[in-house]
Amino acid sequence: MEIFHHMHRARIPRNVFTFSSVISACEKSAEWELALDLFGSMRHERVTPNVVAFNAAVSACEKCGEWDQALSLFGEMTSAHVEMNTI
Repeated sequence: MEIFHHMHRARIPRNVFTFSSVISACEKSAEWELALDLFGSMRHERVTPNVVAFNAAVSACEKCGEWDQALSLFGEMTSAHVEMNTI
């Protein structure tokens, strides 16, 4: 997380791969709220979430039993025309 924040402070562009990796790390540490905050930050930084980013955010919510949040993300995927897949 520290490197990720340092990138922002140093004005190093963060992309869908760096966001997805950090969101996935949040899932592994049961930090679903932080995962959703980061997911929301993607849009502020003009980074378009892909299926990997969506799946990482959905998984973070699922691991913590936040089913309403996970279902909301599925709705966003559909609205954003991101093709769902199985992992």
